[in-house]
Amino acid sequence: MSNCSSETCGTKKASGCGSADAAVAQQNTAIAASLDRIKNKILVMSGKGGVGKSTVSVNLALGLAQKGYKVGLMDVDLHGPDIVRMLGMPGRMDGELTKDGKMPPLQYNDKLKVISLESMMENRDDPVIWRGPLKNQAIRQFIADVNWGDLDYLVIDAPPGTGDEPMTVAHTIKDAKALVVTTPQNIALADVRKSINFCKHVSMKIVGIVENMSGFICPHCDKPVDIFKTGGGEQLATEFSVPFLGRIPLDARVVIAGDDGKPYLSSGATSPAVQAFEEFLAKVEKELPINVAATSIPMAKGASSCGCGSGPCNPNTCDC
Repeated sequence: MSNCSSETCGTKKASGCGSADAAVAQQNTAIAASLDRIKNKILVMSGKGGVGKSTVSVNLALGLAQKGYKVGLMDVDLHGPDIVRMLGMPGRMDGELTKDGKMPPLQYNDKLKVISLESMMENRDDPVIWRGPLKNQAIRQFIADVNWGDLDYLVIDAPPGTGDEPMTVAHTIKDAKALVVTTPQNIALADVRKSINFCKHVSMKIVGIVENMSGFICPHCDKPVDIFKTGGGEQLATEFSVPFLGRIPLDARVVIAGDDGKPYLSSGATSPAVQAFEEFLAKVEKELPINVAATSIPMAKGASSCGCGSGPCNPNTCDC
C-alpha cells in the first residue's frame, strides 16, 4: 500500500491513495461472504479443447438440481461462453439489484441459478477481447457481485488449458475441487496430464476424472462403437491415484439437444449415454456428499448439554 498524507492527497484521497487497496479488500470480503454460503465448488476443466467440458458442466449442474440440490452454474469460459445457449436461456441479466447491491443470476428453474458473460452482452456474437487482468476481475465479480444465496453445489465451467481463468478460480476459491474431463485418445490424455499437474501445483483437490466420448452409440442399434478408443481415462486416474468417475459415450442426441438448448444427458431418457451419465452423477454425489451427519460423541451421565438434560429426549425442548 502506498504512503498517503493529507498534505499530498487532500480531498483526492477517496479516489487516489489507498482507494484501490480498499476496494480490493472490500471485494475480498464480499467474495468470502458469498463463498461461505456455498458447500461444494466444482471446477470442470481439461487441458484439451473439444472434450465436452461444457456438456459435462451443464448436465452435471442440471442433474444435481433435478435431485433436489440447490445449484449454481458459473461460466468462466469468457472467450467462448456457451452455457446459456446450451440451456436454451436467451434472456439477459437485467433484473433489479438486491438490497445489498448484488445482481440476480439467471434462474433456469427453482433449483438452478446461472451466470455467463454472454447473458450480459448486447450482441452475443461480439468477440470478448480481454487480457488477464480483465478476466481476473470479471471472475471475481461473478462471485462477489452476484446473489448466489445458499448453494449445495457451484459448478464452474472453465475454458481449456491452465491459463488465467482456472488460475483465478484456484486463487479466489481456495476450497474448489477439480473435475477433469478427458477423451480416450492419447493426444487428449497427454494434455489432461497437464491439468492434473496444474491441480497439484495450486494445491487443488481432484474430485475425479471422467472419460467423455468413450465410444459412439450407434443411432440404429444403440450399441457402442469404440471410434475414439476407450479406457484411457481410467488408466490416467490409476496413474495419478485419483477417483475414476466413469465413461460417458458419444451420442448424436447429445449434440442435437445441446444445439436446441435442451440438455440430453440429464433428460431422463433411456439410452446407454444417459445411464452412464447417471452413474457418473452418483459418483460425484458420493465424492462430494451434502448434509453428512456429524459423529455423535458419548457424554457422561448428567453432563449432557442437551435441552432434555439427563432424561429422555423431548423434541419440543431440544434439537437432538
